[in-house]
Amino acid sequence: MPAPDDDHTGSRIQEQRRLARLSQRELADRIPYSLSLLNQVECGARAATPGFVAAVAQALRVDTSLLTGPPAVTSLPPDRLVALVAPIREALDRYDLGPLPELPAVRAVPELSAAADALCQQVRATHLRAAAKALPGLILELTHTAWTAPSTPAWQALASAYRTAHDVALKLDHPDLARVALDRMGWAAGRASDPCLEAVQRYKRATLWRCATSVPLITSGQALLAGATSREALAVTGQLHLGAATVAAKNEDRTAVETHLAAARELANRVGGEAGEVHWLSFGRANVRLHEIGTSIVMSDFDEALGRARGLKLPASTLTSRRARYLVDRALVEMEAGSAKTSLRYLAQARKVAPEQTRHLPGTRTTIRGLVHMSRRAPDGLGGMARWIGL
Repeated sequence: MPAPDDDHTGSRIQEQRRLARLSQRELADRIPYSLSLLNQVECGARAATPGFVAAVAQALRVDTSLLTGPPAVTSLPPDRLVALVAPIREALDRYDLGPLPELPAVRAVPELSAAADALCQQVRATHLRAAAKALPGLILELTHTAWTAPSTPAWQALASAYRTAHDVALKLDHPDLARVALDRMGWAAGRASDPCLEAVQRYKRATLWRCATSVPLITSGQALLAGATSREALAVTGQLHLGAATVAAKNEDRTAVETHLAAARELANRVGGEAGEVHWLSFGRANVRLHEIGTSIVMSDFDEALGRARGLKLPASTLTSRRARYLVDRALVEMEAGSAKTSLRYLAQARKVAPEQTRHLPGTRTTIRGLVHMSRRAPDGLGGMARWIGL
C-alpha cells in the first residue's frame, strides 16, 4: 500500500480523526468549517489554515503539534532522553585524552571485559535504559585502562563497549551518536589488532545508512577475514553477507540479494546451530531466514515476505531483540496483506516482548500508520498503540 505522506497536515488530521473513530461528517459537525473543506484538506487539495488546525485540534482533543509538526520519534520525554544519551556522548568524547586521573577506582581488565559483555547481553534482551545508564561509567573505566595499561583484551573490551553505545544510540533513534560510537569502535578495534572486531565494525557502518561506501565497507570486512576458518571468522563473514544482502535490497539489486543470501546459508550450515556467542551477532540459519524476510520487505515484495514470515518458527534460543524485530516485520506484512486484526495482534506481542525496542522500530510506526489509513474507523486497540508511540 502507498506510504502516507508524513509532511501532509491533512494526512495527519485524517489519522487523528480515524483514531478518534469519527467520520468526516462527524468531525465537520464539531468544527466551524464545512465538510467539503475538511475533505479537501485531508486529501491535500487545500492547505490547512492555522484557524482550521486549531479548531480540529480542539474537536479531537489533541495538541496542534500532532497535526502540524513532524511525527514524534520517541515516547520518552525529551529531558529523560537527554539524561540517557548525553552521558554516553560525553564518555565517547574522552577517547583521546589519555588517562583519567579523576576516576576513584578502576576494575581489573577481566572484570571490565565481563561487564562489557554483560551490557551487550542487556541490549539483546532489550533492556535499553539499564544499558544506557551503565555505559558511560564503563567506557570511562576502559578508556583509562587502555591508556594506562594497554593490552589486547583492554582494547577489545573498549571496542565492545563502543559497539554497545552504537546499538543503544541507534535503538533510541540517535543515528548521529551511533555513527560517532562506530568511529570509536573502529579506533579501538584497530589497536586491539582484532580483524573480526574490525570486520564487525565495518558491517555496522555499512548497514547504518545506504551510502556509496556501503559495498566497499562490506568488501573490505570480508577481505580482513579472507582464508580464516575459525567459527568466529565464519560467523562474522556470514553476517557480512547478510549485511551485503540488506544493502543490495536497498539498491533493488535482486541478483545480488540472492547471491549474498545463498553465501550466508552455506556459511550458516558450516557454522552449525546459532552462533550466539560470536560478537552477539546470533548468526545462523534462523538469522538468515529473518534476513530473507527483511530483504523482501525492503524490496516491497510483501507477498513473498508474508509467506516466509508465516513459514518461520523461531527457535527458543532466539534473542529477544531479534524476536521483537520478527514480530514487527510480521505485523507489517500482515498489514500489507490487509489483515488488520492479525497485524495488530503481532504488534501487541512485540510490545509485550520488548516494549523499549518495539516503540522505536521504524516498522512499528509504518504499520500503525498503515492500519490507520486502512480503516474508516480505527479498530479496538489501535488508538492506544498509536498513543503509545506518540502518533
